Amino acid sequence: MAKVKPFKAVRPTRAIVGLVAARPYQSYTIEERESRMDYNPYSFLHIVNPGYKYDQVITGEERYKLVRNRYLEFKEDGIFIQDEKPSFYVYKIVNRHGQEFNGIIAATSAEDYEKDIIKKHEETIANREQTFKNYLQTVGFNAEPVLLTYPDNDIIKSIITETQKGHAEFEFTMTYRDTHYLWKIDNQETNALIEKEFEHIETIYIADGHHRSASSFLYYKDQKEKNSSHNGSESYNYFMSYLIPESDLVIQEFCRLIKDLNGLSKEEFLIKLDANFRIKNRGQEPYSPSKPHHFSMYLDGEFYSLYLRKTIYNFETALEKLDAQLLYKTILQPILGIEDLRNDSRIEYIHGKHEVTSMKSSVDSGKFSVGFGMCPATVEQMKEIADEGLKMPPKSTYILPKLRSAITIYEY
Repeated sequence: MAKVKPFKAVRPTRAIVGLVAARPYQSYTIEERESRMDYNPYSFLHIVNPGYKYDQVITGEERYKLVRNRYLEFKEDGIFIQDEKPSFYVYKIVNRHGQEFNGIIAATSAEDYEKDIIKKHEETIANREQTFKNYLQTVGFNAEPVLLTYPDNDIIKSIITETQKGHAEFEFTMTYRDTHYLWKIDNQETNALIEKEFEHIETIYIADGHHRSASSFLYYKDQKEKNSSHNGSESYNYFMSYLIPESDLVIQEFCRLIKDLNGLSKEEFLIKLDANFRIKNRGQEPYSPSKPHHFSMYLDGEFYSLYLRKTIYNFETALEKLDAQLLYKTILQPILGIEDLRNDSRIEYIHGKHEVTSMKSSVDSGKFSVGFGMCPATVEQMKEIADEGLKMPPKSTYILPKLRSAITIYEY
């Protein structure tokens, strides 16, 4: 049921791919971006931040046109080359923690997004969708694949394994010590087999890249309406994705940090928590929950464990069972007065392997009054929520792998 196809990727040359590839633009501080562009003329950041050349901030349509110009210059200078044959690309990432991710970069059907064959678990913001759609319309390319996940498939796995026995198109390691490998599959029989296997998959899920998926769909709709001779084979019918099996997907949790107790004293706050939780003061002993519906809390220099009372275990939907939603419905909204998890300035989020230490230091600094941690969501929870047509709260999942821009580029 899922439709994927090979495409002629634009790629950096092997000699400089490690210099070109970049993290998503928003993940850099201004200082980091400028430092990388000062010392690396090949960085993809020069394309997406064209105002650097003129030492000014450029926005909107003017910026998009300059992005297009910088991209064409990279092609003219031979920094980017385009493959001659439509190909699938086997892509492997090994991060600094030794976690390995193996999947296929492909062109994925925008129509599948419309038909809910590609399912979502996060809300998107309309103006961000429209902004990126306008961006695609002007620049004419997409350099960062959407991360999709599919049920493990033995045939696809064997193709990936066999392909990796051959010579890689490139291998490089980034400053964050994650190593990237790419193999090209341009054999028609193998490509046809990959397409056939994905046709047997009823549903694939967006793991990361909900706004890019939505924007690509809007772009497809817009171009389809404008094209009186539309036949379904045009490049705008697809968007670039990195498809990995569910067993490779890693989901980490986000901690919640709140700046104040909504006018409550520490004692009043703890009494209100007691209505829904069994509370244990663990003092200076760091605590990380190991079970669903158990939460950690750091307040006034002390760690607490919060266990949801079993009388509350009356869930009607997959979303209601999600710990991020439980925390919102039992504490953040009714007690701390946080209504808008996405835009309220009183809440911030942290993630990572050492999130308990980060939570403690953030509260101890005085910037925040209380922090909460939880177990990460599971792939099954993500799928159940998407299958029910529901959406997770913001920052419910921190999903690995994190992809680099400009390793493969899809042109419209």
